[in-house]
Amino acid sequence: MIRQGGAIKLLELRAKKGRQMKGSEAILNLKRKFRVKTDSSLAERLGMSFPSVQVWKKRPKVTARQLAELVDRACRAGARTSQATALRPLVEFFRIEKQKTSHGVMYRVFEEGSHPYKKGLKEELDCHHGVYLFFDSRGQAIYTGKARRQTLWTEINTVFNRDRGDLQKIKRVNHPTSRVGYKTGSEKTRQIVDSSVPLHEIAAYFSAYYVSDGMINDLEALLVRSFANDILNKKMESFGQAKSKR
Repeated sequence: MIRQGGAIKLLELRAKKGRQMKGSEAILNLKRKFRVKTDSSLAERLGMSFPSVQVWKKRPKVTARQLAELVDRACRAGARTSQATALRPLVEFFRIEKQKTSHGVMYRVFEEGSHPYKKGLKEELDCHHGVYLFFDSRGQAIYTGKARRQTLWTEINTVFNRDRGDLQKIKRVNHPTSRVGYKTGSEKTRQIVDSSVPLHEIAAYFSAYYVSDGMINDLEALLVRSFANDILNKKMESFGQAKSKR
């Protein structure tokens, strides 16, 4: 939309100066502003057909009415493009296959190896930003977050290993891991108590969505507020964060 605004201002400026502008000149300047080289690419950006662009190029002059129609077309085309590209799913309810990293101190949600699907998914997550959700084995949402500064792949795996402290507890028994003899469950240390657990111990699936930068904060807020009684997020996100930072 910024580039469209520049192109529109240029055309309007020349119209105000009273300079007669040919259709071919208008098309050339629009190509420069949109940074496209072909008529077909420009037609797509303006929401026009290729033949319509050719008609424009043959016009001996551009009238005020024709300019207004072109501006309107460009605005509507920009709005449609923005709506079509602002949000798209990268993966939904992907079963987590917890794998230790090479250092053995962290876990990844899956290891791509030579598997073409997993490799492609990892590449997509590693080059996009947006929002994501974790689900338990029942398919219920338990955590949602955003990846704005880091890629989705980095953010998802970071949160997957993060110590949740008092925010994330489940009832458990602390059974011994060393070679000690068995004792009955009546022993004090074998009682069921609240235990803090990392997300990788209870998450079974995850979903990830590419989201345009200006929408990431508000969409995360919507998800957090939609699952307010189910998810384990620390705070209730607010709307309008992206606007307040501009």
